[in-house]
Amino acid sequence: MTFKALLVEKDEDGKTRAGVQDIAEDRLPEGDVTVAVEYSTLNYKDGLCIGPGGGLVREYPHVPGIDFAGTVEDSADDRYKPGDKVVLTGWRVGEIHWGGYAQKARVKADWLVPLPEGLTTRRAMAVGTAGFTAMLAIMALEDHGLAPGQGPVLVTGAAGGVGSVATATLAALGYEVAAVTGRPEQADYLTDLGATQIVPRDELTEVTRKPLERETWAGAIDAVAGAMLGRVLKQMMYGKSVAAIGLAGGPAIEGALITPFILRGVNLLGIDSVMRPYDDRLRAWTRIGSDLPMDKLEAMVQPATLSDLPALGKDILKGQVKGRVVVDVNA
Repeated sequence: MTFKALLVEKDEDGKTRAGVQDIAEDRLPEGDVTVAVEYSTLNYKDGLCIGPGGGLVREYPHVPGIDFAGTVEDSADDRYKPGDKVVLTGWRVGEIHWGGYAQKARVKADWLVPLPEGLTTRRAMAVGTAGFTAMLAIMALEDHGLAPGQGPVLVTGAAGGVGSVATATLAALGYEVAAVTGRPEQADYLTDLGATQIVPRDELTEVTRKPLERETWAGAIDAVAGAMLGRVLKQMMYGKSVAAIGLAGGPAIEGALITPFILRGVNLLGIDSVMRPYDDRLRAWTRIGSDLPMDKLEAMVQPATLSDLPALGKDILKGQVKGRVVVDVNA
């Protein structure tokens, strides 16, 4: 028995190449549950795994795809039966364990979550790791006291995968959303998602020596880090929180960071979507099924097939992918 997959291989010169191949089922890695994959997504990490650097990949050949949704085909774990719909994000799947860019996957049962009510496998991947991470960030902010009506919530990298879902979900929950973008042409897209304010990226990347700035944001979801995160922290309202997700802007944070923490009691919340306990993942996916605005989510989706991924992997690394790329692995 064979199945189709996007296989990344490395030659003797250390160069990688990616292409769709027929793979024997006995090459699947060890695991408790075999899943007939239906959909996966394209994320920044996937671009790194597909690309020539391949820094996230431990062993070749490799199947990328850091998330997937599908139907249980075979299970050695009593929690999952053939025919059950499941979703997987995290656990280094697609990085050190074969991932979702294949028609079949075999993983540990502990890594899976039952597909919640309100979602199909396609819609789950329209959410994907990006939407799952966005929901974790929203829950973290709310766990630290954020509620609608307190003031605007800032979302950086708002046109990306995490930012798009965060913007749409916050707006649907009744929050006033300020969306940050470096591209003026993305303003209509972000407004359609529910943003009430568009903040030019330059306003948050300009270097300033001020230790604190005017209290502006009741909460923030930051997917950029670097200099932008330093500016955002200085602009937070007293006692409010920033949920930090990505490092696209670099790991170094500029500015006198102790000032917002000590004088304003600002909280910096790190959001890890990879090694989350089962209860956290189930809670997040349950809220995704009940709270996400699916009509707006569909507007973010760009459909793709396995054969599209080598080119799209390059595009996402250049910042040229908007919204969510949903990969139909059987198309």
